[in-house]
Amino acid sequence: MSDEDNFEEIETESKATAFSSEASPSVAGPPSSHFIGKKEEIVHARRITKFVNGRDEFNGRLCIVCPWHKYKITLAEGESLYQSVDPTQKPLKPKWLSKGKKQRVHMVLEVNGDVFVRFDDTPGSVESDYYQTDNFRAILQMKEEKKVQGLVEVLVGQVLLGANRAGGWGVAGVLLAG
Repeated sequence: MSDEDNFEEIETESKATAFSSEASPSVAGPPSSHFIGKKEEIVHARRITKFVNGRDEFNGRLCIVCPWHKYKITLAEGESLYQSVDPTQKPLKPKWLSKGKKQRVHMVLEVNGDVFVRFDDTPGSVESDYYQTDNFRAILQMKEEKKVQGLVEVLVGQVLLGANRAGGWGVAGVLLAG
């Protein structure tokens, strides 16, 4: 049985560092794997972001289904599957096709309470890599800043509106009159 046969899919935060300075593996991990932390510490700190319970089988392949987009992603390869129908063929028979690899698949192994991860080192890029780029992080930061700016504008507007309704001019009156 190979190391990969022992791997179990669980989703954790994508940090390849030990959970705490005190955590160290009690046993050597599988080759080319990284120690993440002790399972009980990870669970206690709620670093597990989601348990993947709803594994479904499509076209004989185990998949997870995106709860938002309903994409079917194979657990073994990270391929996106979809059903296609050829409208020229009667009766219509849907068949499963692949959009190709869209997601990297990292293997997770628990050995004596120690959690290790082996990162997918497939050369080239896949679609999901974009979400780990500095460019995407900058876009997220700009959106967050716009959200905060919008909230500030709403709050200032409410203060100004409240000052006018109360008949007081104070700072709000100076801003409106100025």
